[in-house]
Amino acid sequence: MNSSSQDLSAIKDRVSPAPSAATSTASGEAPTVSIPGAYVSDKAPDDSSKLKTLLSILRKFIGVADIASVRFSLPAQLLEPTPNLEYWNYLDRPETFISIGDPEDGLGRMLAVLRFWFTKDLNGNKDIQKYVKGKPCKPYNSTLGEFFRCNWEVEDNAPSILGDAKKVTATTSTDTTNQFVRVSYITEQTSHHPPVSAFFVDCPVKGITARGFDQLSAKFTGTSIRVTPGAHNLGIFITIQSRDNEEYQLTHPAAHLGGLIRGSLSVTVADTCFITCPKTKIKVILHYLEESWLGRTQNKVLGVIYTYDPQNDNRTRIKDVPENDVLAKLEGCWTDQVNFTLAGSKDPQSLIDLKPLFPTPKIVPPSASQLPNESQRFWAGVTSAILNKQFSQATKVKQELEERQREKATERAERQEDWKPRFFENAVTADGRPELTEEGRRALKGLQAEDWHLEESTVIGA
Repeated sequence: MNSSSQDLSAIKDRVSPAPSAATSTASGEAPTVSIPGAYVSDKAPDDSSKLKTLLSILRKFIGVADIASVRFSLPAQLLEPTPNLEYWNYLDRPETFISIGDPEDGLGRMLAVLRFWFTKDLNGNKDIQKYVKGKPCKPYNSTLGEFFRCNWEVEDNAPSILGDAKKVTATTSTDTTNQFVRVSYITEQTSHHPPVSAFFVDCPVKGITARGFDQLSAKFTGTSIRVTPGAHNLGIFITIQSRDNEEYQLTHPAAHLGGLIRGSLSVTVADTCFITCPKTKIKVILHYLEESWLGRTQNKVLGVIYTYDPQNDNRTRIKDVPENDVLAKLEGCWTDQVNFTLAGSKDPQSLIDLKPLFPTPKIVPPSASQLPNESQRFWAGVTSAILNKQFSQATKVKQELEERQREKATERAERQEDWKPRFFENAVTADGRPELTEEGRRALKGLQAEDWHLEESTVIGA
C-alpha cells in the first residue's frame, strides 16, 4: 500500500487549512478534499492549559455513570474544529476495506478484515489522531438530524495476504488491479438522547458495504476517562455481496483516555473484542493487553483465528480455544506492526505495518452543494471562529446552535411528534444494523455518480 503522504503533494494546493465549510470550494468547482489541518501545518498547539480547564470541568462528573449522556457544553477553545460525524468514519485506509472480498479462501478474507480493522483508527499524523498516531481530540457534538457525506477515490492496490485473490468488479468480473475505485459514505445523527448516529459505507464496484451505529459511553474516574461502546453500538457490520452476502461483525473494545493530570493526552486499550463470520464459521478473539504502570506504553495485542460453531458460540478468551480449532495466531503492536502465524507454522508473516500509513483524504461536496444541516456547513461559523482564535465568538455561535436544537425538541414535544431520521429507517435497531430509507439509497447513489444535489430537509433538528 502507498502512504497517503505521497498523495498529499498532488492535492495540497486544493486543501483548506481544516475541514471547514467556510473555506470549501465555490459552486461549480471540484469538490473539496478534506483532511486534518495537521497535514498542512506541522506545528502542534500547546494543549496543557486546555487540559487543565477540561479536568476542572470533568471533576464535576466523578461518579456519574455515563458523562456522554449528560447535557453539558464545552467551551470552544477545548474543541478541535472538526464535526463529530466527519471525524468518526473507520475508512482511514479505504483500500484495505475494498480488498476484503478479494481472497478466495475464508481465512484469507478474515485476515483481510483484520488488516482493515487495524487501519480504521489512524485519522491523522503526529499531531491529530483517533488512536494510532499523535494526540486524541474532541470534535463537536453532533446535533439531531445533522449529517455528513463524502467519497474516497482509492487505488485497488492492497496486496494479497494469504493465497489466491482476485481484484475484480462485483458484477462483470472486470480486473480492478491498481484501478481507482470510489467508496461512498453517509452518516446521520439519528438520536440525541442518547446520542446515536447511523452510518453506511458503499462500494458497488467491489460489492462490499459496511454499516452500524456509533454510540459511546464514558465514565470519568478522577484521573482518566473510560470509553466503551454504548448499548446501541454493536459494532461494524461488513457485508460482501459478491460472496453470497457473507457478513462480518466487528465489536469495539473499551479504551482509556489518560494524561489529563500531566497535560498530555494518550489513549490506551485494554480489553477483548471479537470478529465473527457465521457463513465461514471463522471467529477472531483480539486481546489488547493492559499497560504496565512502569515503563513505556507497549500497545500490545494478541489474537487467535479459529473455527467456531455459530449456534454454540461461548468462547471469549484466547486460552479457551482448543488448539485443533486454531487457524492462525496474531501478535504485535496495534500502533506499529501486527503479524500472524498460521497453525502448524513457526514463521510469522506481516499482516499490517502501520508506520508509513496516513489517512486517505475525503472528497466532500462543495459548500454551495451542502445543506444547512450538513456537518461542515452547519458548524462553519464555529470552525471559522476557532481557526481565527476568536474563542468567545466560537462559543457564542456554538451555544446558539445548541439552544436552537433544544427549542426544536420542545416544539416537537408540544406537538407530541417523534423524531424521524431522513436517511435511515429508525433511530436505533435491536440488532445494531441500520437500514437505509429510499432517500438514503438515493443519496448514496448520487455520491457514486458525483451528483452532490440533495433537496433541503423538510424537518430539521437544530
